[in-house]
Amino acid sequence: MHAPLFDLFLPCAGGVEALLADEAMAILGPGTSGTLERGGIALRGDARAVMALNLESRLAQRVLVRVAHGRYRGEDDLYALARQVPWQAWISPRDTFKVDVTAQRSPLRSLNFAALRIKDALCDVMREEAGERPDVDTRHPLLRVMLHLTEDHATLYADTSGEPLFKRGWREDKGEAPLKETLAAAMLAAAGWKGRPDQGGALLDPCCGSGTIAIEAAQIACGIAPGLRRAFAFERLAPFAGPQVRAQWAELKRQARERVHAPAVPVYASDVAFRMVDFARRNAERAGVAHAIELHGGDVLQRPAPALPPGLHGTLVMNPPYGERIAVRGSVARSVDETGMADDFFPRLAAHWKRHFGGWTAWVLSPDMKLPSRMRLKESRRVPLWNGPIECRLFRFDIVAGRMRDD
Repeated sequence: MHAPLFDLFLPCAGGVEALLADEAMAILGPGTSGTLERGGIALRGDARAVMALNLESRLAQRVLVRVAHGRYRGEDDLYALARQVPWQAWISPRDTFKVDVTAQRSPLRSLNFAALRIKDALCDVMREEAGERPDVDTRHPLLRVMLHLTEDHATLYADTSGEPLFKRGWREDKGEAPLKETLAAAMLAAAGWKGRPDQGGALLDPCCGSGTIAIEAAQIACGIAPGLRRAFAFERLAPFAGPQVRAQWAELKRQARERVHAPAVPVYASDVAFRMVDFARRNAERAGVAHAIELHGGDVLQRPAPALPPGLHGTLVMNPPYGERIAVRGSVARSVDETGMADDFFPRLAAHWKRHFGGWTAWVLSPDMKLPSRMRLKESRRVPLWNGPIECRLFRFDIVAGRMRDD
């Protein structure tokens, strides 16, 4: 008897869809098939696939199960669509739920009323089936129901993740506007950095903030699954409550724990703010990778390249502060905001790299499409990525030792 298959949707940041498809194939096997969609990927998978994706995906924001899809014109159509779902197969009347709504070009005037109609339908189905209805919990629901509306189609999802997957379970200390873990992982994936001597080599983040890029990199270098230190909604949802599925989940976690190993390459990180270095150190300890990251304080424009083992390549990955995102202290902030040195910081950074980082590869995330000309460097790649609502590019620079040209 074959395990039932779910229609899955894994949302991700804009620009990450193809990377996420590759990751899903690596997690589930080369026979995995799906489709790229705007803002995510769609595929089919059984309960084991749902659990493995939650545990192992660094790029997905959630793992959603599609439970209904159809055309609509008004709120009554949404109610009828939600009435088709056997909600009792997901939760009991003693459990809690919440309805979230996203929309693109929907003609409905009130998304809150749309959510209310889905809530009414779920409660009516449960009351007719069990004689009572579950309660709404807007903060910590067991089941998060997600309604997505386009101009004329509605899709209902059951969220199997609970907290979004960028919440790995280790971040407590954070600075202003921290980079989401999923975007840090996307930067590493786009760079082809896989934490091995032949795939990226050593890694350095010289503007590490609270340590997100370095911690993601160290976990990759140590073979640590991103979801190993957190819980998921599916662990309490009915489709995953059977003894066979629970045994599969225990086995997936056992395999993940046994896969952890010493770091295959060194990971370095530094920040001009010693407070951020302290935050990064504490976060790394909670993430289980304090031993795998060499952390320092220091200005990005002054710290020399770390001494690498012979024959090992070096990769710089950084998300420098920029105006829409943050202003920090130190020379970075002076060059961005405080004294109008915006045109000076990046040329100085490029000159520093040419003096100290010859032979390294640098990847820089920035919303400035003219960054290469400001750095007086020619990029070898530019990858579109979205940092929340901010459209960015991940620029690759192959650093050649020497002096900057005079302009």
